[in-house]
Amino acid sequence: MSDPSGLISVILPAFNCEKTLEDTLDSVIGQTYRDLEVILINDSSTDGTSAICDRYARKDARIRYYVNSKNIGTLETRLRAINLAKGEWIAFVDSDDVWDTCKLEKQVGLQKATDCDLIYTASSFVNENGKKYKWIMHVPEEVGYKRLLRQNIISNSSVLLRKSDFLKYSPFTERENDMHEDFACWLCMLRAGRKARGINEPLITYRIHKKSISSNKVNASKLNMNTYKYIGLDFFERYYYQCCYAVNGIFKYMHLR
Repeated sequence: MSDPSGLISVILPAFNCEKTLEDTLDSVIGQTYRDLEVILINDSSTDGTSAICDRYARKDARIRYYVNSKNIGTLETRLRAINLAKGEWIAFVDSDDVWDTCKLEKQVGLQKATDCDLIYTASSFVNENGKKYKWIMHVPEEVGYKRLLRQNIISNSSVLLRKSDFLKYSPFTERENDMHEDFACWLCMLRAGRKARGINEPLITYRIHKKSISSNKVNASKLNMNTYKYIGLDFFERYYYQCCYAVNGIFKYMHLR
């Protein structure tokens, strides 16, 4: 099996994120693991995002900057970036999340030590104003398919995986059935025998927006059910694991109110 030594492609869609994008970019280009490229795609932003992208692309030659001619959304933008990526391994980061400077270096080290296929980390959280929550979402050293069904502990902005695995297992062609595409990808990988290993350190900081807590619970629940349906769970399995999802979601919400 190949290891991620060499070029890692960092996938970064950007849309109207002028308030947070600089922090995100600084955390990526400041990585101690230096052999990376940043596929930065501006999804037709209407605020100051474009100026920030231009400035950082001029500052660091590792940033490959593109602009969508029209707004196509995060998923389509991410897929465009993946197809442009030159690295065998890819990492995702959202435009309001921040990485610890050693994130990629530690993930590469774990992959070499365990020969795993999907590497994830624990997460810390801040609110819209940057105030840090005391709670940390810890992760196990290893997670399998059955365990992941109960709760998606693999944050999208924390992962490192092969580009080929993402293209093989991600349901990006399924347009008729909205779901948590990243969750579906991780589940399909693990069900196929791929191995996931975790670093129980908060190597990413995830920004919590009020809307994501207060108004998206019903939609998130629907997307989760669609994810279970997509991977082939029967009616009773879907509702059992949805109950597990709901209980874990309530526990998380209690810490992030």
